[in-house]
Amino acid sequence: MSERNTAIRSLHDLGLAAWFGGSLMGAVGLNGAARDEGGTEAARDRISSSGWAKWVPVNAAAIGAHLFGGGGLLAVNAHRVATQQGVAASTMAKTVVTGAALAATAYARVLGKKIELASSSAPEDIEKAEKHPIDLNRARRQLAGAQWAVPALTGCLVVLNALHGEQQRPAEQIPGMWERARSATHLMS
Repeated sequence: MSERNTAIRSLHDLGLAAWFGGSLMGAVGLNGAARDEGGTEAARDRISSSGWAKWVPVNAAAIGAHLFGGGGLLAVNAHRVATQQGVAASTMAKTVVTGAALAATAYARVLGKKIELASSSAPEDIEKAEKHPIDLNRARRQLAGAQWAVPALTGCLVVLNALHGEQQRPAEQIPGMWERARSATHLMS
Protein backbone atom coordinates (compact mmCIF):
# COMPACT_ATOMS: atom_id res chain seq x y z
CA MET A 1 0.00 0.00 0.00
CA SER A 2 2.90 2.41 0.47
CA GLU A 3 3.96 2.92 -3.15
CA ARG A 4 5.87 6.17 -3.78
CA ASN A 5 4.79 8.56 -6.51
CA THR A 6 6.98 11.54 -5.71
CA ALA A 7 7.44 12.84 -9.27
CA ILE A 8 3.77 12.91 -10.26
CA ARG A 9 2.69 14.13 -6.82
CA SER A 10 5.25 16.95 -7.10
CA LEU A 11 3.99 17.95 -10.57
CA HIS A 12 0.43 17.91 -9.25
CA ASP A 13 1.17 19.91 -6.11
CA LEU A 14 3.69 22.40 -7.54
CA GLY A 15 1.42 23.09 -10.50
CA LEU A 16 -1.51 23.77 -8.20
CA ALA A 17 0.65 25.91 -5.90
CA ALA A 18 1.73 28.12 -8.80
CA TRP A 19 -1.80 28.31 -10.23
CA PHE A 20 -3.25 29.31 -6.85
CA GLY A 21 -0.43 31.61 -5.78
CA GLY A 22 -0.05 33.35 -9.10
CA SER A 23 -3.75 34.02 -9.47
CA LEU A 24 -4.01 35.34 -5.91
CA MET A 25 -0.96 37.57 -6.33
CA GLY A 26 -2.34 38.88 -9.61
CA ALA A 27 -5.76 39.65 -8.17
CA VAL A 28 -4.29 41.35 -5.10
CA GLY A 29 -0.84 42.64 -6.05
CA LEU A 30 -0.84 43.25 -9.78
CA ASN A 31 -4.36 44.63 -10.04
CA GLY A 32 -3.84 46.65 -6.85
CA ALA A 33 -0.58 48.14 -8.15
CA ALA A 34 -2.21 48.98 -11.48
CA ARG A 35 -5.04 50.74 -9.60
CA ASP A 36 -2.56 52.68 -7.45
CA GLU A 37 -0.11 53.65 -10.17
CA GLY A 38 -2.14 53.67 -13.39
CA GLY A 39 -3.66 57.14 -13.31
CA THR A 40 -6.37 56.72 -15.96
CA GLU A 41 -8.56 53.66 -16.41
CA ALA A 42 -6.90 52.95 -19.78
CA ALA A 43 -3.44 53.11 -18.18
CA ARG A 44 -4.55 50.81 -15.35
CA ASP A 45 -5.93 48.37 -17.91
CA ARG A 46 -2.66 48.44 -19.89
CA ILE A 47 -0.51 47.88 -16.77
CA SER A 48 -2.69 45.05 -15.52
CA SER A 49 -2.99 43.46 -18.97
CA SER A 50 0.77 43.57 -19.47
CA GLY A 51 1.43 41.83 -16.17
CA TRP A 52 -1.23 39.16 -16.70
CA ALA A 53 0.06 38.52 -20.25
CA LYS A 54 3.55 37.85 -18.85
CA TRP A 55 2.03 35.36 -16.41
CA VAL A 56 0.11 33.37 -19.07
CA PRO A 57 2.96 31.02 -20.17
CA VAL A 58 3.96 30.25 -16.58
CA ASN A 59 0.33 29.72 -15.61
CA ALA A 60 -0.23 27.43 -18.60
CA ALA A 61 2.81 25.35 -17.60
CA ALA A 62 1.60 25.23 -13.99
CA ILE A 63 -1.88 24.11 -15.01
CA GLY A 64 -0.40 21.53 -17.39
CA ALA A 65 1.84 20.14 -14.65
CA HIS A 66 -1.10 20.00 -12.23
CA LEU A 67 -3.32 18.19 -14.72
CA PHE A 68 -0.59 15.76 -15.79
CA GLY A 69 0.25 15.01 -12.16
CA GLY A 70 -3.43 14.66 -11.30
CA GLY A 71 -3.96 12.19 -14.13
CA GLY A 72 -0.96 10.20 -12.97
CA LEU A 73 -2.18 10.15 -9.37
CA LEU A 74 -5.61 9.02 -10.51
CA ALA A 75 -4.05 6.19 -12.50
CA VAL A 76 -1.88 4.93 -9.62
CA ASN A 77 -4.71 5.31 -7.09
CA ALA A 78 -7.51 3.85 -9.23
CA HIS A 79 -7.87 0.90 -6.86
CA ARG A 80 -8.37 3.22 -3.87
CA VAL A 81 -10.87 5.33 -5.80
CA ALA A 82 -12.84 2.19 -6.63
CA THR A 83 -12.65 0.47 -3.26
CA GLN A 84 -12.15 2.97 -0.44
CA GLN A 85 -15.26 4.69 0.86
CA GLY A 86 -15.21 8.45 0.35
CA VAL A 87 -12.35 8.54 -2.15
CA ALA A 88 -14.54 8.42 -5.27
CA ALA A 89 -16.69 11.26 -3.93
CA SER A 90 -13.72 13.47 -3.07
CA THR A 91 -12.11 12.64 -6.43
CA MET A 92 -15.32 13.64 -8.23
CA ALA A 93 -15.50 16.86 -6.22
CA LYS A 94 -11.90 17.60 -7.14
CA THR A 95 -12.63 16.95 -10.81
CA VAL A 96 -15.63 19.29 -10.81
CA VAL A 97 -13.75 22.06 -8.98
CA THR A 98 -10.77 21.65 -11.34
CA GLY A 99 -13.11 22.05 -14.31
CA ALA A 100 -14.61 25.17 -12.78
CA ALA A 101 -11.14 26.60 -12.09
CA LEU A 102 -10.09 25.90 -15.68
CA ALA A 103 -13.26 27.57 -16.98
CA ALA A 104 -12.73 30.62 -14.74
CA THR A 105 -9.10 30.86 -15.84
CA ALA A 106 -10.03 30.69 -19.53
CA TYR A 107 -12.88 33.18 -19.09
CA ALA A 108 -10.57 35.61 -17.28
CA ARG A 109 -8.07 35.36 -20.12
CA VAL A 110 -10.71 36.03 -22.79
CA LEU A 111 -12.02 39.05 -20.88
CA GLY A 112 -8.46 40.25 -20.23
CA LYS A 113 -7.64 40.10 -23.95
CA LYS A 114 -10.80 42.07 -24.79
CA ILE A 115 -9.88 44.77 -22.26
CA GLU A 116 -6.28 44.74 -23.46
CA LEU A 117 -7.44 45.43 -27.03
CA ALA A 118 -9.93 48.08 -25.97
CA SER A 119 -7.33 49.95 -23.91
CA SER A 120 -4.43 49.66 -26.34
CA SER A 121 -3.04 52.67 -28.16
CA ALA A 122 -1.55 50.55 -30.97
CA PRO A 123 -3.30 51.30 -34.30
CA GLU A 124 -3.86 47.62 -35.17
CA ASP A 125 -5.40 46.98 -31.75
CA ILE A 126 -7.63 50.04 -32.03
CA GLU A 127 -8.86 48.75 -35.40
CA LYS A 128 -9.58 45.27 -33.94
CA ALA A 129 -11.34 46.79 -30.92
CA GLU A 130 -13.54 48.90 -33.20
CA LYS A 131 -14.59 45.77 -35.11
CA HIS A 132 -15.49 44.02 -31.85
CA PRO A 133 -16.71 46.71 -29.43
CA ILE A 134 -17.32 45.76 -25.81
CA ASP A 135 -18.92 47.38 -22.81
CA LEU A 136 -15.63 48.11 -21.07
CA ASN A 137 -17.06 48.74 -17.60
CA ARG A 138 -19.07 45.51 -17.71
CA ALA A 139 -16.03 43.58 -18.95
CA ARG A 140 -13.91 45.02 -16.12
CA ARG A 141 -16.47 43.91 -13.51
CA GLN A 142 -16.71 40.43 -15.03
CA LEU A 143 -12.93 40.17 -15.20
CA ALA A 144 -12.56 41.14 -11.55
CA GLY A 145 -15.03 38.44 -10.58
CA ALA A 146 -13.32 35.81 -12.72
CA GLN A 147 -9.88 36.76 -11.40
CA TRP A 148 -11.10 36.29 -7.82
CA ALA A 149 -12.90 33.04 -8.70
CA VAL A 150 -9.62 31.40 -9.78
CA PRO A 151 -7.83 31.61 -6.40
CA ALA A 152 -11.09 30.74 -4.61
CA LEU A 153 -11.50 27.58 -6.70
CA THR A 154 -7.85 26.58 -6.64
CA GLY A 155 -7.87 27.19 -2.87
CA CYS A 156 -10.72 24.66 -2.69
CA LEU A 157 -8.47 22.24 -4.60
CA VAL A 158 -5.77 22.70 -1.97
CA VAL A 159 -8.30 21.75 0.71
CA LEU A 160 -9.46 18.72 -1.29
CA ASN A 161 -5.81 17.67 -1.68
CA ALA A 162 -5.48 17.79 2.09
CA LEU A 163 -8.54 15.54 2.35
CA HIS A 164 -7.00 13.11 -0.15
CA GLY A 165 -3.81 13.08 1.90
CA GLU A 166 -5.77 12.20 5.02
CA GLN A 167 -7.65 9.48 3.15
CA GLN A 168 -4.35 7.95 2.10
CA ARG A 169 -3.22 7.26 5.65
CA PRO A 170 -3.10 3.52 6.34
CA ALA A 171 -5.46 4.02 9.28
CA GLU A 172 -8.03 5.43 6.83
CA GLN A 173 -7.49 3.02 3.94
CA ILE A 174 -8.35 -0.29 5.59
CA PRO A 175 -11.55 0.88 7.36
CA GLY A 176 -12.57 2.77 4.21
CA MET A 177 -12.14 -0.31 2.03
CA TRP A 178 -13.90 -2.47 4.62
CA GLU A 179 -16.87 -0.06 4.76
CA ARG A 180 -17.10 0.04 0.96
CA ALA A 181 -17.07 -3.79 0.79
CA ARG A 182 -19.68 -4.01 3.56
CA SER A 183 -21.92 -1.50 1.78
CA ALA A 184 -21.59 -3.41 -1.49
CA THR A 185 -22.65 -6.69 0.15
CA HIS A 186 -25.72 -5.01 1.66
CA LEU A 187 -26.71 -3.75 -1.77
CA MET A 188 -26.48 -7.30 -3.15
CA SER A 189 -28.72 -8.70 -0.40
